Amino acid sequence: MSKDHRAMFLDLRGVKCPLNWAHAKVRLEQMSRGQVLEILLDDPRGARDIPQAAETEGYLVLDCKAEDQSFRLRIEK
Repeated sequence: MSKDHRAMFLDLRGVKCPLNWAHAKVRLEQMSRGQVLEILLDDPRGARDIPQAAETEGYLVLDCKAEDQSFRLRIEK
C-alpha cells in the first residue's frame, strides 16, 4: 500500500513520556478525521503508553513498530 497522502509526521525522538503524548495529542486534535499521524520516538515508555492513551481518547492505533533505536507509531484520528 502506498504512503497515505493525508498522513502527518511528528518526530518525537529525545522527548520523554508523558511529554511525547502531549505533543502527539495536540497534533491529533489539529487533524481532520481519517488523517493518520506517524510518530517517530525513541522512548520505550512512550512506545508502550502512547498507543494505550490514544485508544482511550478514541483514536485508532494502526501499528507500532520497533526500528533500530526508535519506534514508529501510526495513529488514525
